[in-house]
Amino acid sequence: MKFEGTQNYYLGPELGEIVNIAITMEKPLLLMGEAGTGKTQLAFEISRAFGVSMEEARCKSTFKGEELCYVYDAVLRLNDSRFGSGESGRNVNDIWDYLRFGPIGRSFLAEDRRVLLIDEIDKTDSDTQDNLLDVLEDGSFIIREINHKVSAEQKPIIIITSNAKRELSDPFLRRCFCHYIPFPGPEEISIIVRLHYPDIPAQLLEACLGEFYRLREGGFEKPPATAELLDWIGALRTSGDEGGPGSGRALRHVGTLLKRSQDLLKFRGLGQKTPWR
Repeated sequence: MKFEGTQNYYLGPELGEIVNIAITMEKPLLLMGEAGTGKTQLAFEISRAFGVSMEEARCKSTFKGEELCYVYDAVLRLNDSRFGSGESGRNVNDIWDYLRFGPIGRSFLAEDRRVLLIDEIDKTDSDTQDNLLDVLEDGSFIIREINHKVSAEQKPIIIITSNAKRELSDPFLRRCFCHYIPFPGPEEISIIVRLHYPDIPAQLLEACLGEFYRLREGGFEKPPATAELLDWIGALRTSGDEGGPGSGRALRHVGTLLKRSQDLLKFRGLGQKTPWR
């Protein structure tokens, strides 16, 4: 089982090497880098390439590690014990009818090997990360209410992403293989664009990349990344602007590149003083 990229995903040599080592050694792979560099998309492409199912956890600051494994719905069980479960098929005497498994639990219980994506782990606190240490390394967790151990039928391919908005704990980092995805240069990003738009005229691609990298160097709070570039080119082609993206104050569809209000205001101010030429 070797991942070599897909027709929609450019896999650089260094990233390809660490991905396949992590898959073979069944270690979690932590991908770091700025938003829009393809960290999350990698998990989806691995799933598609191998033809396996994927379980996805979009992390929030309120997440606790346990709920990614399972949740025991004690309120529903109490309600059923008082008023009956009706036609739901639940048996109030069977606790398993009141356990709801999260993405980690589902990937461990599955008979087939799956891809498990834990997206933006840096949004969680260090306690949540520490709660996941042994779970991800050992491929098991305990359902405390019945002291039952759930062990992975097959260890999933674990992809964890971080935008580095918060430092991750050292014990958590020790359990992972880590890779930082740098922002691609013009040569690599040209390959990425052509994967998505194989028939894009060379002149249009060159003009778009020129304006794109100028924006990235413009000191914006959230500079455009690869995802925004692809959206921008799609918007240009959808609206029939095959002749070029424009420049300066005439830059077309800038709202697909810059997303924050302060950046858009700054761009307009810069457009009045210093043309993007």
